[in-house]
Amino acid sequence: MTLSDRAVAALKKELGSGVLEVESFRGETTVVLDREAIVRACEILRDTPELGFNRLASLTAVDYWPDEPRFSVIYQVFSIPHGQYLGLRIPLQGADAELPTIESVYLNANWFEREVYDMFGILFEGHSDLRRLIMPKDWEGHPLRKDYPLGYEEIQFSFNFDEIDRRKRYAKE
Repeated sequence: MTLSDRAVAALKKELGSGVLEVESFRGETTVVLDREAIVRACEILRDTPELGFNRLASLTAVDYWPDEPRFSVIYQVFSIPHGQYLGLRIPLQGADAELPTIESVYLNANWFEREVYDMFGILFEGHSDLRRLIMPKDWEGHPLRKDYPLGYEEIQFSFNFDEIDRRKRYAKE
């Protein structure tokens, strides 16, 4: 039985219906969880000696707009003693993009959660300092959302230099 199999079995035993699905792709296992199960799942993975998932390697999100559930928050935990990763994924509806923080389990989640909040607008309930990390404080919107308006400026090359130069602001002043 592999480490991933043992982790999935432990999560299913402790969380029951909190485990929505288990996905395997190219040797990597991802456990799809209910939002309320994330903190307990991380505690189980970290505190069970046979598993030892003692490091949060990454935390990010994906926007599937216009589909629902709109977001998936993806956690990648790593077992230093065993040298293996395990993925956790939480699907979230667009109108209710909020889930509990896992700062109490993995301290480095603080910065990861702030980045996800800043870029996607997903709220982490109970976070100690949920504020923008990358964008300026007064920035409106969340740039990695698929419905975020894009700015566009045509790339300037030697063949279209004059045409683009005429459209620039300084050319009209």
